[in-house]
Amino acid sequence: MKICILAEGCYPYVAGGVSSWIQMLIKGMPEHEFVICTIAANTDQKGKFKYELPENVVEVRENFLDQFLDERSTKKVEYRLTKEEKTAVLELITKDTVNWEVLFEMFSLGGRYNINDFLVSEAFLEIVMEACKEKYRLTPFNKVFWTIRSMLLPIFHVLNCEIPEADLYHSVSTGYAGILGACFQYRTGKPYMITEHGIYTREREEEIIKASWVDVHFKRTWIDFFAGMSRAAYERANRIISLFYGARAFQIEAGAPEEKCIVIPNGIKLSRFEHTEEIADDGHPLTVGGVIRVVPIKDLKTMIYAFDMVKQKVPDARLYLIGPTDENPEYYQECQDLIRNLGCEDVTFTGRVDVAEWYGKMDILLLSSVSEGQPFAILEGMAAKRPYVSTNVGSCRELLEGNEDEFGKAGEIVPVMNPRLMAKAILKIAGDRNQMRAMAENGYRRVVKYYQEEAFLRAYREQYIIFAPEEEKK
Repeated sequence: MKICILAEGCYPYVAGGVSSWIQMLIKGMPEHEFVICTIAANTDQKGKFKYELPENVVEVRENFLDQFLDERSTKKVEYRLTKEEKTAVLELITKDTVNWEVLFEMFSLGGRYNINDFLVSEAFLEIVMEACKEKYRLTPFNKVFWTIRSMLLPIFHVLNCEIPEADLYHSVSTGYAGILGACFQYRTGKPYMITEHGIYTREREEEIIKASWVDVHFKRTWIDFFAGMSRAAYERANRIISLFYGARAFQIEAGAPEEKCIVIPNGIKLSRFEHTEEIADDGHPLTVGGVIRVVPIKDLKTMIYAFDMVKQKVPDARLYLIGPTDENPEYYQECQDLIRNLGCEDVTFTGRVDVAEWYGKMDILLLSSVSEGQPFAILEGMAAKRPYVSTNVGSCRELLEGNEDEFGKAGEIVPVMNPRLMAKAILKIAGDRNQMRAMAENGYRRVVKYYQEEAFLRAYREQYIIFAPEEEKK
């Protein structure tokens, strides 16, 4: 069976999280062939893979959003849109409910319109003027026109991607990857699956609300735009998978048909951590660490502030920030500046390392993210028998406190962006070594029962078989 994985902003360019999940899925299913269809931000990422591609990856199709920005129309074309086509484009920029099938016919490969010619046509100008009357009466027309054009240019070109030959299309998010998967399903009639690691629409909404690059007049426009793409992906998908039940509820609330939605938790290979040392009781300094990517969504600044407060009570404590630092150099520098301004010592960035070798050096692990799905870092820490202090995001509470299972707490949950309570939770666990080891054991038992790689792969094999061509099922 040939499966096309559609990945946005992650594999194989970015290490960790979703990328690790994709690598594990592909390596765990050598009986299938995989095509990778990527959507990334910048063309300078081309060919710069952070992963060694498994042998059963037979093709990689790379697509970059910035490659369309410098393209220009070569001629003036007079387009006469049907009423249905005009309505579909207008609703794309004014509503979150859109007739995407019409847009697929207009702009996907072989569609009726050249994208760059369309975006400078009189027909498009008339649609923007209509949008101004309907939604942007108090906003300068020039600003509306260029904002809408910059929003539509990448999505229309994404729809224009060549369709890889596959038996099944599987996107690992909604968003651009999700709408491309929906388009492929529409054009080919082949089955389409979504695995959503975080809730894409919520993450984009949080990002847009905070973003300085989005004019206040257009924040709702961008939020509706991403919500509409997610809803379209949900509607065309044959199966919608989330990592935990809270996420499934969010998907249904956002428009996913309930009967399509199932839960398949992440899984990890326990054997990677079977030689991890137990928490030592030899009088060594308190050692805490975060297995992270140095990017704003991980909110390392909260972790650093919290550790600085811990240092005031435990002066010889140490903090290790374990993971790559090259993804966002600007944010990495901000974190270094914060450490220096606080005068906080004993903070170490390890860079890219084999994280399995570091868990045994830790007493307590930390996660301070403002958004997560079901983080591998927590699952791995539990497998390595280490307690966690985590923000209350994604499935973190369910991982550490259980979902009405027979195991006790495997750590402490704290609010997002609250260094004081994070520091308090660290000190609470650190102050009782027996409690620390009990939490570590609880986490280990929970991950053994519910979160092993074998169960994860078995569940996806079953889903692939359901939607496989009839000759593959024999």
